[in-house]
Amino acid sequence: MGKLEGKVAVITAATSGMALATAKRFVEEGAYVFITGRRQDALDKAVQEIGRNVTGVQGDASNLADLDRLYATVKSEKGHIDVLFASAGRGEFKLLTDVTEEHFDETFDLNVRGTLFTVQKALPLFRDGGSIILNGSIAGIKGTPQFGVYSATKAAVRSFARTWLVELKDRNIRVNVLSPGPIDTAALSPLGDDFKAAMASQVPLGRLGKSEEIASVALFLGSNESTFVNGIDLFVDGGMAQI
Repeated sequence: MGKLEGKVAVITAATSGMALATAKRFVEEGAYVFITGRRQDALDKAVQEIGRNVTGVQGDASNLADLDRLYATVKSEKGHIDVLFASAGRGEFKLLTDVTEEHFDETFDLNVRGTLFTVQKALPLFRDGGSIILNGSIAGIKGTPQFGVYSATKAAVRSFARTWLVELKDRNIRVNVLSPGPIDTAALSPLGDDFKAAMASQVPLGRLGKSEEIASVALFLGSNESTFVNGIDLFVDGGMAQI
């Protein structure tokens, strides 16, 4: 029997990378998964890759109407949620002197506002004893040049977990943050091999992480193996944030 046998999971922005790998792993472990993506073509491709026990719902996590449509679909098809991985996020390098209103608003709208309402709107469907996983980053605790706005959003996400676990304690719903370090996904490809090599050189394990390694940790946080794990910020970074 899989570690998520019979459970219903929602994973936002799961058309590629870490979230897609997590959706695949959840299905392998017995879950039925609802995934979202902004582009219908990418969403259709992801659903095809996952292959079974999956429903794709087109939408943007920063759009409240899209979130309502997502959860209406979940309610209609399955009626409840056991695990939520609020994965949607974006980041862009900008020096302090170059930050624009648009850059600030777009980053906070998706990473902070989107995360908040993704969780809030899921709660009426959540089974007591469920697991909420927030997508953090080691950037939330590190000072990375040109990454100030993104880093601030991830610090806010970490703060959400501390508050929400207290607010949800009577329902025994756990809230944890999964904070990746540098992971070798398509998002890094435009930055070039030299950039990826430089990032890998800062990791004590000497390499970039894999999406599947994030999926394994998300599985732990979503499963009954972590029933006494609550409110942590779990770094999956090869030790990069520890030095």
